[in-house]
This record gives sequence, structure tokens and C-alpha cells, in this order.
Amino acid sequence: MHGNGSFGRRLRLRRLSRHPGGLLVVPLDHAVGAGPLAHRGTLDGLLGRLAGAGVDAVVLHKGAVRRVRPERFRDMSLILHLNAGTGLAADPDDKYPVATVAEALRLGAEAVSVHVNVGSRTEDRQIAHLAATAGLCDRWGVPLLAMMYVRGPAIADGRDPALVAHALLVAAELGADLVKTALPDDPGAVARITAACPVPVLAAGGPAGDGEAAVAHLGSALRAGAAGIAAGRVVFTADDPGAVAGRLAALAHEARTPVGVS
Repeated sequence: MHGNGSFGRRLRLRRLSRHPGGLLVVPLDHAVGAGPLAHRGTLDGLLGRLAGAGVDAVVLHKGAVRRVRPERFRDMSLILHLNAGTGLAADPDDKYPVATVAEALRLGAEAVSVHVNVGSRTEDRQIAHLAATAGLCDRWGVPLLAMMYVRGPAIADGRDPALVAHALLVAAELGADLVKTALPDDPGAVARITAACPVPVLAAGGPAGDGEAAVAHLGSALRAGAAGIAAGRVVFTADDPGAVAGRLAALAHEARTPVGVS
């Protein structure tokens, strides 16, 4: 790759990976969709614990950025989330733009993220937004994380390996630098999915619940080829978010495929 935009994109990707090995991202964009995040203390205090635990980056909406101190990002990167939807909507799988790449740059973000529900009733608009965002990211040299899920009225199993592999390729083909998804439990299927995807794959943490099971699943995904972890609920709903984040950081930073190396 050549050109100023490409150099800036590669530089920001390297900054995302604050530690050797894979990447640990903690998405904290859930409040718009599901209501208040269930964690103790303030958002700023939570970010302080995550940064101290070795988290590489957090995902926030633009309003949430105003409630945290800039120094939280001395040792951790900011990814600004650009679309949203609520669980109260007639179609809870719908996502629509709520921020721009320009806003992300003004806020000092290192990267942006977009959520796409492949198979949803509004898949066309969501994919179009992903593609348009990728074009702006290319123009301004900003890395793009695509959160790709297989969800919709005709989807029986959102972690079906063939469907997940297809969803990831949609993101890669349209210009994403990183993809996050819910991977199957079968390590062989994960290995095939990650091998078929031309950009690094981050394993999603899944819903809140059994933290030990989630950590085991994420460790298995890393060993099978995932390049990192993007886990939110399993971290911020824990009694000690910093401790859980530290365990996940240790797993992610031992991953074999460093993110941002090209």
C-alpha cells in the first residue's frame, strides 16, 4: 500500500495494538441498544481499570467520550462507534448511522466501528453504510472495525460456520481492516473461518453469563486462529472488570497473529 492515507491507516492500526501479539478490544457501546451498562462506579472509573489491565482499545459512542478523561487514552486507544439501534424498535436488528468518520477524528479516535446484521430486513442499508464508511476511512487513513453478525428473520443459527464466513467476507471485500463476530464453539470451524478471511478476526465475547465459559471459548478461538478478542458484557458485568480484562489481555496478547502488521 502507498500514499498518505494508507500510511496513516497503517500507523493507527499499529497504535491500536498497544502490546505484542493479538488485540483486546472492550466494546462499551451497548447502552444505546440495551439501556444502562451494568457496572459499578462511573464510566471514567471503568476505563481506568481497563487501561490498567492491559486493554488495547475501547469502543464508545460520541456522547460517552465526553464523560471520560483524555488521560485514560495514554495507554489505550479509542474506537468511535458510528451506528446504533435499540431493542425497543419494531426491528431490533436495524442499525442506522449516528456518527461520522470526521467526528471520530475530531474526538481523537484511533479507529471507527460499524455494526452490520447480515440477513436482517435492513441488510441493504447496513451494508451500504459499511461500504460508504470504508470509503471515508480510506480517504482519511482511519482503520475500520466491522462488527459482523448473522441475524434476521430467516436465520436459525447465527454462528453457523458457512454463514459466519460469508458475513466476514462481506466486510473484508468492502474495505474493513478488522472484523468482529460470534464464532462457533468448534475449533476446527473457527480455524476454517479465520483462514478464509483476508483480514484479522476478533472473537466476540457473547452475552453476559458464565464468565468462565466465555473465557474458555475465547481462549479456544485464539488458539484456532482468531487474531484477538472483542468482549464487552463479559467484562463490564463482572464483579471485578479489571480482573476479567486482565485475563483476556493475557490470552489475546499471546495470539500468534499480531494485528496491524502488513
